[in-house]
Amino acid sequence: MSKTGIALTEAAATRVREFIERDGGEGLRVGVRRTGCSGWAYVVELAPQAGAGDEVFHDHGLSIFVDRDALPMLAGTTVDYVQHGLNATFEFDNPNVTDECGCGESFTISNAA
Repeated sequence: MSKTGIALTEAAATRVREFIERDGGEGLRVGVRRTGCSGWAYVVELAPQAGAGDEVFHDHGLSIFVDRDALPMLAGTTVDYVQHGLNATFEFDNPNVTDECGCGESFTISNAA
């Protein structure tokens, strides 16, 4: 895994392929938005195409789009897809995170703008 890129586990790649086959799209968009008690939350959605400000990474034969402004907060992140009982979700192993809120909905990055 590159320290500057975004990677998918096999489980995440399988789930993204299922979404693309069902709903269409060119790849997966991973980003962040301001929210919660710790400041940032992940945003994951299908991308119909690359945006003008996107960096594009490739893993498991899939394209992953990340806005250049969000990349410093996401560089080196691995995205997994896990199932806990009846709940399934994408989870993030992000080496840039310095703290997380107790509920797990948001995170802090000390050098984030």
